[in-house]
Amino acid sequence: MNILLLGSGGRECTFAWKIAQSPLCKKLFIAPGNAGTSDYGTNINIQATDFESVKKFVVESNISMVVVGPEDPLVNGIHDFFLNDDQLKNIQLVGPDKIGAQLEGSKDFSKRFMQKYGVPTAAYATFTATTINEGYEFLESLKPPYVLKADGLAAGKGVLIIDDLAIAKQELRSMLNENKFGEAGTTVVIEEFLDGIELSMFVLTDGTNYLILPEAKDYKRIGENDTGLNTGGMGAVSPVPFAGETFKQKVHDKIILPTINGLASEGIDYTGFIFIGLMNVNGEPFVIEYNVRMGDPETEVVIPRIKNDLVKLFLSLKDRTLNEHKIEIEDRTAVTVMLVSGGYPGDYTKGKTIYRLNEVTESLLFHAGTTKDNEEIVTAGGRVLAITSFGDKISDARDKSLRYAELVKFDGKYYRKDIGSDLIN
Repeated sequence: MNILLLGSGGRECTFAWKIAQSPLCKKLFIAPGNAGTSDYGTNINIQATDFESVKKFVVESNISMVVVGPEDPLVNGIHDFFLNDDQLKNIQLVGPDKIGAQLEGSKDFSKRFMQKYGVPTAAYATFTATTINEGYEFLESLKPPYVLKADGLAAGKGVLIIDDLAIAKQELRSMLNENKFGEAGTTVVIEEFLDGIELSMFVLTDGTNYLILPEAKDYKRIGENDTGLNTGGMGAVSPVPFAGETFKQKVHDKIILPTINGLASEGIDYTGFIFIGLMNVNGEPFVIEYNVRMGDPETEVVIPRIKNDLVKLFLSLKDRTLNEHKIEIEDRTAVTVMLVSGGYPGDYTKGKTIYRLNEVTESLLFHAGTTKDNEEIVTAGGRVLAITSFGDKISDARDKSLRYAELVKFDGKYYRKDIGSDLIN
């Protein structure tokens, strides 16, 4: 069959690598893709949120399956667009409908959903510009640090964790009254701070049946020892040593099962991935957030550990036979190290030539922010490349990734050398 993959980052490059391995995939197209995805299929110059152009290409290219990588097309309703179009309604789209995508698209929706179905999460309240004074009072009732979340999508920048009450009130005002995050911040969720250690778990579901994928821990801060500004992710590790069988059973019983059952109870026909951002608080799991797609850079450690034919799993979503499959997982540890542009997550320069990529021979190399300039591969984003390696231990896998991180060259290159250090001891 012909498959169209939407997106352009490291997550999509990993999906392209995996999908291309399936004998069920005749032709793979990626829209818009990057310099790395072109190794596995054909890049198409169409943006993932340009639904009319996507439709035109799907019809003309005899596409049978569309796999949606990023959240924007899902939150904007690409699933519904397909269902409501006579030419597209029988084409399988991997990803939830617009209502289901509100699990990520609206923090308030997801918190109300968790509360309704008994999913453990932090105490919270929601405020708008008209209730800002109540917001100030709610902040005063909490102990620091204070967690403020823009309700909508804010490109990963809509969550603030603040130690000082006066600054927290000031930030609430800038979000609600001064459009700090634009439309995404016209409603703000204020949460109780959870003190624990983060990890993520992932589920693939056909709406009734589900498979639990390998867990991962990512590293958001730009600096070593988790210091500095938040980024889109500087690396990831899978499996996560502190997520033992007892903890994962609690996640299944208290979070995954109520989530799947809750979606069904709401009449939400959810097919695709559920990313569950968790906090392990003294051995008890709490949900920080849902995402309605795979994470990045978590995809770069999770997908390589899955031995199954991914296209076969996707096909089973359509006829709801996911229960006939058993997930097969690589036992070894995977560690991803991200190479980023100098200055990221602030201002950075694009167009830097990348050298020695063909010398990465014993690890997986997934492109994130790259493009082709004539015959050269150049930087085109803040997060440029993901290097994923396997090892019997975290340290073995990380050291291998670091060797290649040092080998690959481009001006301003930066990467963290401590990915997974907190898990080794």
